[in-house]
Amino acid sequence: MSYGQKAAITIDGAPGEKYSGTISYISPKAEFTPKTVETAEERAKLMFRIKAKIQPALLEKYIQHVKTGLPGMAYVRLDPNVPWPAKLEGKLLQ
Repeated sequence: MSYGQKAAITIDGAPGEKYSGTISYISPKAEFTPKTVETAEERAKLMFRIKAKIQPALLEKYIQHVKTGLPGMAYVRLDPNVPWPAKLEGKLLQ
């Protein structure tokens, strides 16, 4: 994962819509549950906090659905040859 990489963003306030965005922040430190990692399986649950942004022109176009600061989820494909999961299939709003 890298800065500027494309992301698919879903927003709680606009269920069913998928917005095109880019990664703007990647935490330098992994977070995980439980607090101690003792097995390889537990290490696989490590997560890095990221921030993704939607370009200002796209926000203006869909302003009736999108507000700055709304909670949502950003999805990033680590392998561009792997298709998006079924829930993200379809056109990203651009």
